[in-house]
Amino acid sequence: MSGPSMRRTVPREDVTSVMAFVRECSFDALPADVAAQARRCLLDLIGVAAAGLHTQPSAIMRRYAADQMAGGRRVARMLFDGRKAGLAGAALAGATTIDAFDAHDGHPLTKGHAGAAVLPALLAYVDGDPVRQRAIDGAELLACVALGYEIATRAGIALHASVPDFHCSGAWNALAAAALGARLLPLDAPATRHALGIAEYFGPRGQILRVCNHPTMVKDGSGWGAHAGVTAALLAQDGFTGAPALTVEQGTAVALWSDLGTRWRIREQYFKAYPVCRWAQPAIEGALGLLRAHRFAAADVTGIAIDSFAEAVALGSQCPRPATGDEAQYSIAWPVAAALVFGDVGPAALAAVEDERIVRLQGLVRLVDDPALSRRFPAERCARVRITLRDGRELASGEAVARGSAENPLSDSALAAKYLDYAEPVLGRARTLRIGAAVDALGPGRPARALLDDLLSSVA
Repeated sequence: MSGPSMRRTVPREDVTSVMAFVRECSFDALPADVAAQARRCLLDLIGVAAAGLHTQPSAIMRRYAADQMAGGRRVARMLFDGRKAGLAGAALAGATTIDAFDAHDGHPLTKGHAGAAVLPALLAYVDGDPVRQRAIDGAELLACVALGYEIATRAGIALHASVPDFHCSGAWNALAAAALGARLLPLDAPATRHALGIAEYFGPRGQILRVCNHPTMVKDGSGWGAHAGVTAALLAQDGFTGAPALTVEQGTAVALWSDLGTRWRIREQYFKAYPVCRWAQPAIEGALGLLRAHRFAAADVTGIAIDSFAEAVALGSQCPRPATGDEAQYSIAWPVAAALVFGDVGPAALAAVEDERIVRLQGLVRLVDDPALSRRFPAERCARVRITLRDGRELASGEAVARGSAENPLSDSALAAKYLDYAEPVLGRARTLRIGAAVDALGPGRPARALLDDLLSSVA
């Protein structure tokens, strides 16, 4: 229920359309390709969550949420865990689980990830209300996914256009978690405006380049973004007020919201082919292209040079030899070396950080900051790879780009194969296939309860 101060707060004319979109976005308004993209995003996030479940960051955060955030009358199950926590705690745990395995989708202009907070927040709101849990169907689930991506992506673009630092995804995907709460709790327009403002103010403004250069478990901050966003919606529902969200209402940011419902930013998301930072993936593609074309052995490599943009070159600069999977995910030399050893970089590769073949190759890597490539970042992320062999040959890749972008997409079959590769070793074949079929079938009149139970029940 809105408090007195909220009743006096009337959104400005130029933000009323945002509040209306949050309340009124429906499955029927989604173009067919947008609904399909929402299913693709959902499937990919589920696979990444399954792979992230057995990481140390996920285990620590789920234990923390169960121990410290389990009280209260509103509780929800944690993603793939089954234990309950408060709604914000469940969202925190789920988003950390996804963020722990750096294979989730993203957007080039946000330099980060919307879905990592959107899915866990959505699950927490739905599971925390038994009536909604029984009633929600596939159409509403997909509409909420699309809504979350639209809010988060625009907030991220606005933030990075208005401040000099790169901020972690939690700084802006918190607004998506709040918007989903505004829709599902539900909140009126003034309370929705407060929820967005609270989420932006409390969202973690972590400086992402710090963790890129010195990787640890704090990662991209999406866990705390989800926590802040859900908290913001619950506080706004109870009458707590917040300053207007600058990423929605300030100056040039306003124009970014003018095409809500006509330009669907979810179409612009990329999907990762490999579970490492997106900035390293062009170099992986360049190296694998040379490996496929020339069929050399990793043992024959005597030199590796990588030209890329400054942010990619700096990845893991304070941690030149990764000792953990968290460190390996924010590296450029390590995944390129792993690609040359294994012919791919998949979930199993992240467990091989001490493989001496990889260690030898990453020691050969020479990184070059190319000013021309840096000027094209973040809209474009490119790399060139040169490999020297024992027989004296020097192989050059030319300019390589990452697969999975809107311009260079992963096919539906490739994305499905990634899902199976990530989820099946953790969930088992039957549960993995059942979830995949349920996501594919989401639509009007199709109950979502069974899918929700599969996503929120524990993994043996």
